[in-house]
Amino acid sequence: MSDGLTYKEAGVDIEAGYRAVERIRALVGPTLGPEVLLHVGGFGGAYALGDGDDAPVLVAGCDGVGTKLKIAFMTGRHDTVGIDAVAYCVNDILCHGARPIFFLDYVAVGKLHPAQVEAIVRGVAAGCREAGCALLGGETAEMPGFYAPGEYDIAGFAVGVVTRNRLIDGGRVAPGDAIVGLASTGLHSSGYSLARRALLELARLPLEGLVPSLGRTLAEELLEPTAIYVRPVLSLCDAVDVRGIANISGGGLPENLPRAMAPGTRARVYWGRWPVPPIFDLIQSAGRVPAGEMLRTFNLGVGMCVIVPAEQAADAVRHLAGHGQQAWVIGEVVAGEPGVDVVGFGEDGL
Repeated sequence: MSDGLTYKEAGVDIEAGYRAVERIRALVGPTLGPEVLLHVGGFGGAYALGDGDDAPVLVAGCDGVGTKLKIAFMTGRHDTVGIDAVAYCVNDILCHGARPIFFLDYVAVGKLHPAQVEAIVRGVAAGCREAGCALLGGETAEMPGFYAPGEYDIAGFAVGVVTRNRLIDGGRVAPGDAIVGLASTGLHSSGYSLARRALLELARLPLEGLVPSLGRTLAEELLEPTAIYVRPVLSLCDAVDVRGIANISGGGLPENLPRAMAPGTRARVYWGRWPVPPIFDLIQSAGRVPAGEMLRTFNLGVGMCVIVPAEQAADAVRHLAGHGQQAWVIGEVVAGEPGVDVVGFGEDGL
């Protein structure tokens, strides 16, 4: 083991994930026709229903909740993880300017307990209402012997629509543009294998009972639903020139910001321009997690980034605030190789 806990030591090998994506690219390519406007590496897949500028484009994405589900199992609280499933899907397709129109869910259980499934889907329905999309359908699968008693998995699938001339792919991002960070609600649904290892296994913190630095129980903190950014960001797209959007999920700022940017551009982010929620300090100290590992694993308080012309950045922050979304100008776009430089970020702590 290294001097501090890493995501890989907690059981998640990010590099293996990158290698898997590279292997998948060759398999995906032959299935794509001219209607497909986005390729592997974006936040969603885009399928054009016509050639004109005003032609509708369907943008789709799918995701799950990951090992955050373990906290639901341990607490017996199942009515929030459905929100997470919706959030991760709709926030991804939002990165391309799409308005979510419908959502499908898949729930697999070892033994079907109707009250538990009802609680899960209650969260899904709440997420769909927040995102403004229909819960169009889904599947519940009972799979005896496949899951431990009381456990399950959930995955979601979202489809949105945007006109072809308003599809956002990061191609217009240019040096000098500003990066606006939107506040997260905590961990969202990323990095829970590392968080659980640090907080529950190494530090042996109880899920119930007040944690002073959090102002609530650890269970309440870890089950806080992922923010759904659809309404404020779609409104922002009508108000300013949004050139790129990145959902800061697994991989943090270093992995996700470059996915929303044009070739030849690089992100420069300034550490200290936004407050870091206390849960991240708690994880780092409990697991002695290196600061760089924290940056590569968690959102650290920034759940989404939008890239706008510098002269519109202040207006963007004010507009988001007017729609109930806290945001900050956290950096800028510069010329360079794809990547993210976090100025002022050290390896000794957050």
